[in-house]
Amino acid sequence: MGYVDEVLARVKEKSPNEVEFHQAVKEVLESLRVVIEANEEAYRKDAVLERLVEPERIISFRVPWVDDKGQVQVNRGFRVQFSSAIGPYKGGLRFHPSVNQSIVKFLGFEQIFKNSLSGLPIGGGKGGSDFDPKGKSDREVMAFCQSFMTELCKYIGADVDVPAGDIGVGAREIGFLYGQYKKITGLYEGVLTGKGLTYGGSLVRTEATGYGLVYITEEMLNHHGKSVKDKTVVVSGSGNVAIYATEKLQQLGAKVVALSDSNGYIYDENGINLDTVKEIKEVRRGRIKEYVETHPNAVYTEGKGIWSIPCDIALPCATQNELNLDDAKTLKSNGCYCVAEGANMPSTQEATDFFLENNVLFMPAKAANAGGVSTSALEMSQNSQRMSWTFEEVDAKLKDIMVNIFKKADDAAKRYGMEGNYVAGANIAGFEKVVEAMNAQGIV
Repeated sequence: MGYVDEVLARVKEKSPNEVEFHQAVKEVLESLRVVIEANEEAYRKDAVLERLVEPERIISFRVPWVDDKGQVQVNRGFRVQFSSAIGPYKGGLRFHPSVNQSIVKFLGFEQIFKNSLSGLPIGGGKGGSDFDPKGKSDREVMAFCQSFMTELCKYIGADVDVPAGDIGVGAREIGFLYGQYKKITGLYEGVLTGKGLTYGGSLVRTEATGYGLVYITEEMLNHHGKSVKDKTVVVSGSGNVAIYATEKLQQLGAKVVALSDSNGYIYDENGINLDTVKEIKEVRRGRIKEYVETHPNAVYTEGKGIWSIPCDIALPCATQNELNLDDAKTLKSNGCYCVAEGANMPSTQEATDFFLENNVLFMPAKAANAGGVSTSALEMSQNSQRMSWTFEEVDAKLKDIMVNIFKKADDAAKRYGMEGNYVAGANIAGFEKVVEAMNAQGIV
């Protein structure tokens, strides 16, 4: 049995039932197999892969809080500090009922390589809770966030671990979390990113993941003699990533015809009216079906099925494993030739393999959605310098980062004889930097 297979078997044995984590590790290690086998003896001797797949630290804690009826509720909180080889732990907090240790570990593991690709000095981490902010009052969300941070604050800091937002954690939640951290520690530091502009936040942070997704998609298309201009695009989700990917696509002349949420999806053949979506999602915190109330020519469909809509480009921006093999086949048969992942691991392994085997341009999440964490790192830099950059300055830095990520993935794929396989290229490029740092720092 080869080294990669040994480690994959050990991960399943030591972390039973953590299917999302198993999926993430398998996807990465399989694409690294050519690199590992070329250096197998040295890597096995130093247990490089064992150290890579084992988090440096897992923190799990209870989060008690009182709802508006006076009832005490108890949720579970997590922080996985996966790798600090190239910088302080960096990764978002997710508040969603699906959150468990497997989800947080898979996200933290992916974050190692994503952060490495950014070229910025940040390690990999992730956290969150099974708390659901949907339907909760502002006071309830505040009560939960304050309780959550009361425990989490013991393990984070501007030079230790810098969380950010993710699903269910937006500006409101970041504000409550930061206020509690500051009250307990007495420190006014850049311990969280995604902060409001009045207290240390960065311009472009809200737009960053969506904009970055489009920048790297456009770079990949340009490399193959194409562009997003005048193309039809389907975007899943209607949160932060989907909204600002749509905004940048429209600015570049593409037509986005569909968006979704957890209940269903809308199709507007004339192109999505983004102002309406922003009002529904960012102001009213409503459901995407409300779109058809003011746009009667649009169609709302309950449940899944957004990938049945014909398009040139598909951007899955909702959640993990939302796009399966049948969806991939449907997209291809309907003429889709480009897929880039805005969410974390939104395509199943079978779907990813299908895209790669059928000449669909495919950019994996760890490269495609790295714009968010990259701009978070730029926010950290501004906090450290006690200064703020303009929107144009941050946006230009973001675009440069995304273009360079494409170049790194493209170069790594070519060096190992897999030109056009950006899954392998992204994993290899991210891995090489992390392993070099690990080896330089000894067995720690």
